[in-house]
Amino acid sequence: MNNKFYITTPIYYPSGRFHIGTAYTTVLADSMKRYHQLKGEESYLLTGTDEHGQKIEKKAEEVGKTPKEYVDEMAKMAKELWSKMEIEYDDYIQTTEERHEKTVQKIFDKFMEQGDIYKGEYEGWYCIPCETFFTQTQLNDGKCPDCGRKVDLMKEEAYFFNMKKYAEHLLKYYEENPDFIKPEYRKNEMINNFIKPGLEDLCVSRTSFDWGIKVLKDPKHVVYVWLDALTNYITALGYLSEDDTKFKKYWPADLQIVGKDIARFHLIYWPIFLMALDLPLPKTILVHNWIMMKDGKMSKSKGNVIYPETLMERYGLDSVRYFLLREMPVSQDGIFSPEAFVERYNFDLCNDLSNLLNRTVSMINKYFEGNVPAYQGTPNEVDQELEEYALSQIEKFEQKWNDYEIANSIQEIWNLVARTNKYIDETMPWALAKEEETLKLESCMYHLVENLRKIAILIKPFMKDTADNIFRQLGIEEIEQKNWKNLKVYDTIAHSKVIEKGEPIFMRLNAEEEIAFLKDMMKA
Repeated sequence: MNNKFYITTPIYYPSGRFHIGTAYTTVLADSMKRYHQLKGEESYLLTGTDEHGQKIEKKAEEVGKTPKEYVDEMAKMAKELWSKMEIEYDDYIQTTEERHEKTVQKIFDKFMEQGDIYKGEYEGWYCIPCETFFTQTQLNDGKCPDCGRKVDLMKEEAYFFNMKKYAEHLLKYYEENPDFIKPEYRKNEMINNFIKPGLEDLCVSRTSFDWGIKVLKDPKHVVYVWLDALTNYITALGYLSEDDTKFKKYWPADLQIVGKDIARFHLIYWPIFLMALDLPLPKTILVHNWIMMKDGKMSKSKGNVIYPETLMERYGLDSVRYFLLREMPVSQDGIFSPEAFVERYNFDLCNDLSNLLNRTVSMINKYFEGNVPAYQGTPNEVDQELEEYALSQIEKFEQKWNDYEIANSIQEIWNLVARTNKYIDETMPWALAKEEETLKLESCMYHLVENLRKIAILIKPFMKDTADNIFRQLGIEEIEQKNWKNLKVYDTIAHSKVIEKGEPIFMRLNAEEEIAFLKDMMKA
């Protein structure tokens, strides 16, 4: 069995500073990688930037730089952000790198030799920001149906990829591989909106601008964005290069994460390119929706953009990672609002999780001089019920996480946090201490520590620093005790000593002040 997990983000278009929408995609991919690593799989995460095209050429000109200078600066900025967000990517691909460009040229040649690409002439309505051609009927009130901007009528010689040749093959693949597209309704969108009405051949070269990868056999053409950009997932692994060790090891991808705006390209064109190359397709492509604001999409003109640095610097990295994953259901748009952020922070992180840890550390210091009692089994019904509940929540979490229902899976962890808080009220340790019910009190304290250990392991893929802080405060030091394979085991903690005074992992915010601060930041 190949014990690996290869995961990719889209390569991001470097047209400006990344907002929390881009951060969400990357945090999701990073959390997936960490999860599979914790489970003992060799995980590999690829991210990067999509750096060719007319839009980049114009943007660089506007700021008085060469296109290469511009994209290198943007890639540096992206890497700095991912470093701040502790994104543990294994490779960062820039499509202007030689390793990518050379392989794209080989792929283009291969398609020409196979007869998959033919030369023609393109006339259509072109949207520069979206880098997409549209027919007259696809336009929305004469504007781009994707972004609403103006389109230009263009006519030029171009090469086309024969998509029709593979349409039936793709439909058959959809049918035989139900896990290929998540969520499933995206598959029906592709079939009903694009494939069944008649799949258009794809324009794969341009002659009206120069910033791109030259077609070797016809150098007045540059390779057009989607054939260039989509192949990064295999060029980064060394496909068709002298050293293709990583490609042989990691391909096919286990999970590719994309936003809904580029779903069509990844769910139709990308699998067809792979079929034409006679390569296996990714196991799953996960399409997520957008993070919206109350008044619609984020835009600087509306004054409603929020950047991850703003949130991290004031509230800490883990609260941002938690909010993005918890608040964003994959299959529908999520809403960012200052009110929702502050509420999640105060209630989920401060009242529920931080308070549970604080109470537990305080009581173990008070009743047992900081020493975690040994496991006594389940001397009473409430302990037995708590153990069964914890194990059932772990199973629910794993089931939903593995099915990429991320927000719902995290809710299952917080159900366990809530149930553990309730357990304190049910067992009333203060009364057990007063009545000298030592065995019950020992069992109560052990179960609190044990549930917190389980919670820390569960949150570690997306809240690493918080998980490590919980382990430290509880005196849990051994690697085995923090290991995913021991998540469902109960009798694991021996001779642990909690810290002398509990330290709140999240401090309650003044809601009014913080909401006002965030609103000001969005306008800045």
